[in-house]
Amino acid sequence: MNKKDCFENALSCMEKECPAPCRMILDNVADGIVTVDREGSIAWFNRAAEQITGFTKEEVLGKPCRSILQTDLCGTESCPLEQTLRHHKNVTNLEVVITNKWGRQIPVSVSTAPIKDKEGNVLGAVETFRDLSVIKAYQLEAEERYSFKNIVTSNTRMLAILHHLKDLALSDSPVLLSGESGTGKELLARAIHELSRRKEGPYIAVNCGAIPDTLIESELFGYRKGAFTDARQHKPGRFALAEAGTLFLDEIGDLPLETQVKLLRVLEGGEYQPLGSTETLKANVRIITATNKDLFEQIRRGRFREDLFYRINVVQIDVPPLRQRRKDIPLLMKHFLEKQNLKRDKTIGGLSPAAERILLDHDYPGNIRELENILEYATIVCKNYQIEPRHFPPYLVRAKEAVPSARQEISPRSNIEEMEKEELLEALKAHRWNRQAAATALGISRTTLWRKIRRFQIAS
Repeated sequence: MNKKDCFENALSCMEKECPAPCRMILDNVADGIVTVDREGSIAWFNRAAEQITGFTKEEVLGKPCRSILQTDLCGTESCPLEQTLRHHKNVTNLEVVITNKWGRQIPVSVSTAPIKDKEGNVLGAVETFRDLSVIKAYQLEAEERYSFKNIVTSNTRMLAILHHLKDLALSDSPVLLSGESGTGKELLARAIHELSRRKEGPYIAVNCGAIPDTLIESELFGYRKGAFTDARQHKPGRFALAEAGTLFLDEIGDLPLETQVKLLRVLEGGEYQPLGSTETLKANVRIITATNKDLFEQIRRGRFREDLFYRINVVQIDVPPLRQRRKDIPLLMKHFLEKQNLKRDKTIGGLSPAAERILLDHDYPGNIRELENILEYATIVCKNYQIEPRHFPPYLVRAKEAVPSARQEISPRSNIEEMEKEELLEALKAHRWNRQAAATALGISRTTLWRKIRRFQIAS
């Protein structure tokens, strides 16, 4: 007996006479399978259906299908089972979202067919549904990188920014994004690129604060063979790599003064010279910059060129910190929890009231990035269906319990680093100190993991 025979004999499963081989096959397929009688009451529920919905067979048998596979189509003419039962229509690969036992929404692909007796009378229907969570997770990751659609907000300032973003993107003018670290400046930069006429071109991001002063010029403009001792061959710079696209210069306030002069030349004349070359190259690049520093103060101190500031500040977008977007915290909590559930194949339904209160009261010195990291950590350590305060990084719970004066003494940078170290340790322990497995779980390369282990002085 094969899978096809089992579907053809679905009637016997409804009548609780399903042969043992048929039950074994139906219980070992990856798709959820449910059969219903003429009234829509559940008569059969396979193991995959239990795993996807969270309900056991004993909990659902005899109950209306719409009370278990809850979708927006339930109770309407568009309900696939309703169409099959009433109009004897087959439905194939209809994408809907069901709500599982713990309130988590799961995207599924649904197919239905009527169950008939030998005389052709409809006795019920069979529905199969395939979990699309993994596919949707990849789509979500892609949208997170290349679109502005996942900028979650109800804040009036942010909505005003998004409202004008398309118009700003269609111009080729330089854009300066200002705001604290972790507020989503790079996400906005990517959105501008994707909305621009250069969207088919490359998007190249450079963190100016992460590259040593001695290397930043060669990184941006490239170099020619023999330009310095280790220059054994030509190397294109980020300007060349971003040709016909967008170059995002993050932490522009950390750019050395000598390099600022050369960047100004590119902005004024569209030309630059690779290190060690007398050849002048043309740059067809749209510049977007970002900073978490007060550039007026940097100019006053002689650390930033005033003429460069006015060149990059044609369009300025001031991104508000999360503490000024309090109403966005619940939206972001839900968004990041759904994202982590998909990424880690978890079924966490939500946060306890105590856990929610901690997140709503926190000041977020690390802004949105900190909130995302907190929920990523929580989903790693949480083995239940609800996140509790004990699942949060230790620094967060200590900050909640500490008196205000002591709380202020905690460094934002140490908070984030401590959380990163805890997450790293949890991943290593969960994978029995297998570095490749831990790196894969964390979404980083093995080399990056090794550097983090050395930085945090973690011993296996």
